[in-house]
Amino acid sequence: MRITELLDRRSICLDGAPTSKGEALDQVVDLMAKSGKIRDVEVYRKEVYHREEESTTGIGAGIAIPHGKCDAVEKPGLAAMVVKKGVEFDSLDGQPVHLIFLIAAPNTEDNIHLDVLSKLSMLLMDETFIEKLKGASTPDEFLEIIDAADNEKPDLDDQLAAQSSQTLTDAACRILAVTSCPTGIAHTYMAAEGLEKAAKAKNCFIKVETRGSGGAKNVLTEQEIQEADCIIIAADAQVPMERFHGKKLIECQVSDGISKADQLIERAIKGDAPVYQNGNPTAVSRKNASSGGAHKIYTQLMNGVSHMLPFVVGGGILIALAFLIDGLSVDVNTLSDEARSAFGTITPAAATLKGIGDLAFSFMLPILAGFIAMSIGDRPALAVGFVGGVIASQGKSGFLGALLAGFIAGYLILLLRKIFEKLPQAIEKIAPVLLYPLFGILLMGLIMNFIVEPPIGALNTGLNTALTNMSGSSKILLGLLVAGMMSIDMGGPFNKAAYVFGTASIAAGNYDIMAAVMIGGMVPPCAIALATLLFKNKFTKEERESGPVNFIMGLAFITEGAIPFAASDPLHVLPSCVIGAAVSGALSMAFGCTLMAPHGGIFVFPVVGNALMYLISLVIGTIVGAVLLGILKKRVTE
Repeated sequence: MRITELLDRRSICLDGAPTSKGEALDQVVDLMAKSGKIRDVEVYRKEVYHREEESTTGIGAGIAIPHGKCDAVEKPGLAAMVVKKGVEFDSLDGQPVHLIFLIAAPNTEDNIHLDVLSKLSMLLMDETFIEKLKGASTPDEFLEIIDAADNEKPDLDDQLAAQSSQTLTDAACRILAVTSCPTGIAHTYMAAEGLEKAAKAKNCFIKVETRGSGGAKNVLTEQEIQEADCIIIAADAQVPMERFHGKKLIECQVSDGISKADQLIERAIKGDAPVYQNGNPTAVSRKNASSGGAHKIYTQLMNGVSHMLPFVVGGGILIALAFLIDGLSVDVNTLSDEARSAFGTITPAAATLKGIGDLAFSFMLPILAGFIAMSIGDRPALAVGFVGGVIASQGKSGFLGALLAGFIAGYLILLLRKIFEKLPQAIEKIAPVLLYPLFGILLMGLIMNFIVEPPIGALNTGLNTALTNMSGSSKILLGLLVAGMMSIDMGGPFNKAAYVFGTASIAAGNYDIMAAVMIGGMVPPCAIALATLLFKNKFTKEERESGPVNFIMGLAFITEGAIPFAASDPLHVLPSCVIGAAVSGALSMAFGCTLMAPHGGIFVFPVVGNALMYLISLVIGTIVGAVLLGILKKRVTE
């Protein structure tokens, strides 16, 4: 199908002037409606916005390709808008968009919008083509430019097949590539086009396998892989890697295949790539300007966070329900100090739920450490990391210790692999099931117990002493300090030191300190939940989906709900949460709020002294933390 068959002249605007992304989307949807191809405009508009929430369709270089596929579309179609002054569109390169193509496809049309989009995406890699479109004076001229380019450009399948038939006689290098993105649409084919153009400019043979939503095309053969000088994997989605064992291989983000294609081809020609070893993830190079070592660490970290998240969410909600049941069943004012400390387990139903929730929480840090380690050292590192996480959770280092344990375990296994590779082959075969776990767990235990835990334990003791000595000084400063400490390490030594100080203050009859402590623990999850709603482009799709759950955990005084977010971006999340929590703690003290229960969050608000101002303090701190997150966090590209 030709592109112009889908583009009605009534759906072309050459002088668009939207002032925002939302306005731009609304205008191109209205243009699409003028073609008569939309059965229900509002349903289709909602689908376009829903797709945009998953990840931006502003693909960079001033281009945006929003799209929607639903039953509200009667016939497949395209709409186009030229925005001469540009409009902010949350593009991947952060630049304004000047050319927008909107795609509509009915559910009955099998992947028609993907086929058209792949062709359109590849055309849009041509700067001359883009400039001609932006300079068109009439819709008819706009259509003629597209039709002419469509004639010159072969269909995707024909173009990919043509790559395979290139002559190798005078080629400077034989390169194979695989491109893939999570949605399998624009980036997949634009990266393929970018790599092909860069390779031809360097007189290199190249064949690109695209792994889009329509499946893998132009699949690399075993013979081609064996004969290749270098492999380039430009992908943000999973690619079968076993077939590249023993080949020089460069791995990078799919966006680098578009913006850094020349550099990738240059590296391939020079042979600047490690040999890929199947089963050893660290053998893959991620050496590129935009990601490098930082991207590798982030990927390893997120492997632990994503596996830990279900334990946090499931366990946290169960604990919140336990507090709710006790809050509805028991009058906290009538309880003794000892009974208040058992709040959440007083009634049998609450005790059952809290027991299950606590059990889920007990796996949280070991899972985090184990899967960080596994992403570095493969399966043998899982047990070593898990043990390190257990030591951190039972000791004084908390989630910071578990993070450290995960990375230590992963690189410990890499070190052992290096040592054991010189063993006789018969012994080397049993290394993964005997030597790695034996020496790995032993060394991990020694490192955690004698290197990691002692200094953090000393720090914890020092913090407790400092807090005790501050009890007679400015209450507002004390409230700011203990509340801020509650969110520094989300359950670690700082958090525990502040909490123990708060509970000890209850026994001494100082109820204002515990109020500041609890509000400091409530703010981080609530601030993160609010930020995921207000600043969607600063969070991944997974974070946006799990973010609102933090309202439940935050209001139930479960600070750990913020851990996955803090672990994935500590440099931006922790300062925002600490400042927001500190503001709430200071306000709580300033307003003279008190709390007689050591836990429970919103479920014990009936026993809070000056409850209205306490709630206002919580809201203010939450807003401060959320706004800081929106300012400090970088825009996410998915």
